[in-house]
Amino acid sequence: MDSSHSQWIQPLVTISVGGQRNWIQVLSNSGIASVLVVALWVLTEGKDYCLNSKDSPLITAIIGGVIGHYCCYNGDTWSSEIGVLSDERPRLIKTFKHVRKGTNGELLTIRCGSDRVLKQLLVIPIATMAGLGGSIIDSIFGATLQFSGFCSILQKVVRKPGPTVKKISGLSILDNNAANFVSILLTTILTSIACLYIF
Repeated sequence: MDSSHSQWIQPLVTISVGGQRNWIQVLSNSGIASVLVVALWVLTEGKDYCLNSKDSPLITAIIGGVIGHYCCYNGDTWSSEIGVLSDERPRLIKTFKHVRKGTNGELLTIRCGSDRVLKQLLVIPIATMAGLGGSIIDSIFGATLQFSGFCSILQKVVRKPGPTVKKISGLSILDNNAANFVSILLTTILTSIACLYIF
């Protein structure tokens, strides 16, 4: 491969040798929850609170947002990691057509009133739905706003268009970090709202 290709070919995986992530990936995938956890710590002065929108709606919304953030991030990460192990070719969420692999498409004890204890268990299905929903949101962004193409020279999926790249899906609007950030933000907001209504 000649050096002219290095201008437009961006590798699918941007993790450096040894698996370290760069600061953009870390900030995109953890920034929102970090801000929410600091806000929660400041508001609660380090005390434990139940999910209870009647007595503490802001704290309930923030906790819901943190749950949504990590569920979205985990859902996206695990679907990618487990998906690579599959013998089946993945499907693009937008069209359900087969695509090449790599395409963008401690336990806490909190004291609650007896009327609230069992209701706290609703966190489990909420977290499950947030993980699934966040992964779907991320896949939709990946399939529509994040370019994926197949490079005939490298024989692999790349994230930037070029003369030897055949488009698979998506526009070149968001990169993977931006798609992760936006999907995490939306899932965080939606889970915060859900927690306000449920708790």
